[in-house]
Amino acid sequence: MTLTRPAPVRVPFAPPRRYRLTRGPELALAAAAQLALLAVLRPGHAGLAVGGGYALAAWVVLARAFRGRALGPADHVTLVRVVLTGGVAALVAGHLTGGGHTWALVAAASAALVLDGVDGQVARRTGTASRLGARFDMETDALLVLVLSVEVAWSAGPWVLAIGAMRYAFGAAAWAAPWLRADLRPSVARKAVAVVQGVVLVVAAAGAVPHAGLLVAAALALLVWSFGRDVRWLFARRDRRAAGPVEAVEAAEMVEAVEAVGATRGRSGDGARRARLLDPVAR
Repeated sequence: MTLTRPAPVRVPFAPPRRYRLTRGPELALAAAAQLALLAVLRPGHAGLAVGGGYALAAWVVLARAFRGRALGPADHVTLVRVVLTGGVAALVAGHLTGGGHTWALVAAASAALVLDGVDGQVARRTGTASRLGARFDMETDALLVLVLSVEVAWSAGPWVLAIGAMRYAFGAAAWAAPWLRADLRPSVARKAVAVVQGVVLVVAAAGAVPHAGLLVAAALALLVWSFGRDVRWLFARRDRRAAGPVEAVEAAEMVEAVEAVGATRGRSGDGARRARLLDPVAR
């Protein structure tokens, strides 16, 4: 009996998959919509320069962020908000240089704020919520607030810029303190404070109420409170994470004690249920 060497199995060569900018056409369409919006708004030469630069920068950043990924239904809504924010930025630049129209700025900013409550609902109802989409939404909000704070600071004072700069100061601090990069717990209060910033800045930009500076100062105080609360929570969480192994041992010992009591009394089911309630991992 002779042993024959099996013939080698030939596997067809599959070249590595190259990801392209999967949403390139959509982003290009958004850039074209941005230019069309600028043509309608007519924000002046400075506004056109700012709006054109914004459209190019937004296309580059989003093409890189969504490389190899598809935009979900909620992302399309946020993309509309990006275009509106570009229009607001152009109008602010035009207004600061003697051009632009306040009513157009207020209308575009108001539409962007209204859509801010739409993209989250779309993501939840379609089951397409993602970390990238949430980050996309958050950065769009922050940019709109920054642009509006520049507009209001022109009349109320440079201190208003603290509202728009707060998010970016927090991000810069996270580079020096990595514990600030941890995920925050969901908070209705945080979302409400964020909405208040946009609404108050739009009202102040419209000049619809007297003494709008007081209203903006109150909004800034709320924002400082919100960020301060989150920073304190993250700092406390860092301390707990540092003491995590000790707490895990204590929890394990407590679970063993409860199980032992349940076994002694002949109620293992009740003891196991209590153990699950006391086990932080199970929760």
